[in-house]
Amino acid sequence: MKSFSKLLIAALIISPGVSYADIFVAPFGGYSFGTSDLDVVDNDGNVTSTLKLKESNNYGVMLGTTTNHPGNMYFLYSRQNSEIATFSQTPSPVNKVDVSYYHLGGTLFLGRDAFKPYVTASAGATQLSPDQGFSNETRFSMAIGGGLTYDLTDNFSVFAEVKGFATLFNSSSTLFCDSTRCAWNIKGNVMWQSQANAGVSFRF
Repeated sequence: MKSFSKLLIAALIISPGVSYADIFVAPFGGYSFGTSDLDVVDNDGNVTSTLKLKESNNYGVMLGTTTNHPGNMYFLYSRQNSEIATFSQTPSPVNKVDVSYYHLGGTLFLGRDAFKPYVTASAGATQLSPDQGFSNETRFSMAIGGGLTYDLTDNFSVFAEVKGFATLFNSSSTLFCDSTRCAWNIKGNVMWQSQANAGVSFRF
C-alpha cells in the first residue's frame, strides 16, 4: 500500500496542468451488496450452477490530494470479508473469500459551498483471496459512483457515497486453483458489485 501511495503522489507532482493544495486521508466503512452471478460450467461448457459473493460489511481508506478543478485524485483501498454463495447440490470447495480493491481515481465536486455533491471514477485491481489454500485471483476492475460531502471545518469533512465496481473476467476461465485442481470453471465477462459507504476526510 505504501508503494501505491508514493506512486500516486509522484504522478500528481509531475502531471501537467494539475495544481494541488492539500493532502487528505479519508477512512470509510460501508456495505457491499448486489453482486452479480457468475456461471459455473463443466468441461463441455455446460452451465451447472452459479456463484456470487454474499453481502457484507466493507472498510477502507483513500489517500490523495485536492486539485483546482475542484476535485481530488486518490489511491483507494477497500476490503470486504465475504462468503461464496453457490446454487448447486454439491458442496462448495471455497466458502470464505476476502475481496480487496486497489484503485487510482479522481473526484469532481459539483459546487464550491460547504455542502457539495460529487461524481467519482477509478480503475485498478480486484484481488479475491479464498480461505482453503487456493491461489488468489487478481483481475482488472473499474468503478464509478456519486455522493455528497459536507465540510465541517476547513480541514475536516464527512461524506456518503454509492459506487458500482466492475471486475473483468475472461469469457471462460478458471477460478481459485491449487497445485492439483481449480475450484471452478466459470463463464462470464464482468462481475458487478455495489458499495454504500460513509466516512470522514482529514486534509493537511
